[in-house]
Amino acid sequence: MSARIDFNCDLGEGCGDDAAILPYVSSANIACGGHAGDEATMRETLRLCRAHGVAAGAHPGYEDREHFGRRALALSREQVAMLVTGQLARLAAIAADEDMVLTHVKPHGALYNLAADDRTVAEAIAAAVAEFDPRLIVFGLAQSELTDAAQRLGLRVAHEVFAERGYAANGRLLPRGQPGAVIESLDEAIAQVRELALHGRVRAAGGDTIALRADTLCLHGDRSDAPQFARAVRAALEADGVSVAAW
Repeated sequence: MSARIDFNCDLGEGCGDDAAILPYVSSANIACGGHAGDEATMRETLRLCRAHGVAAGAHPGYEDREHFGRRALALSREQVAMLVTGQLARLAAIAADEDMVLTHVKPHGALYNLAADDRTVAEAIAAAVAEFDPRLIVFGLAQSELTDAAQRLGLRVAHEVFAERGYAANGRLLPRGQPGAVIESLDEAIAQVRELALHGRVRAAGGDTIALRADTLCLHGDRSDAPQFARAVRAALEADGVSVAAW
């Protein structure tokens, strides 16, 4: 049984009520101006994190606002590293101006999903983080190429699981648009959260139960009911005796 888990949310994307979500999470993944966000949203989200004692991290993604960073782009290893470094530097500069220190990095959308299975992309991201600031924790899909690449470089890693996304039998997320990819029911999401946080397992599409390491639990902040989900997930975790705290 796990006694502790981080609860993170993707924020600063200009499409959710960040102020209503932040009181319930322990870490925030802040859009860095790639798939979403700008200087004003980064600064405002950092200030909200400081006010609520929430750990602030970078959420770099493909620079493709039209598709919200959820379409994979053909980039070389060097281009992926430059993308991550550039967005990290952008947010870190604003954080320093706000007297805050970034704690972690979590890729966004298609970049995140690609890094879960593509060793070259995973190594490019991990190398960029290691060169920029080796103290940063890398958030990656549990037991994926990204977590492996980061560990090989000696970086700290948080294996990530999801509150309201469906899983395939191989432990990967079901592609958006596929039946069951997004869990709309709060009750179903809470049941999945409890299985992950307490037992390190999840029921995948097809009915199989798979084991997953759960260091940090993600809720997507762009869903319209994210504040209600965040409050309910936090309450369920605490009711089960799980301590919610940032890594």
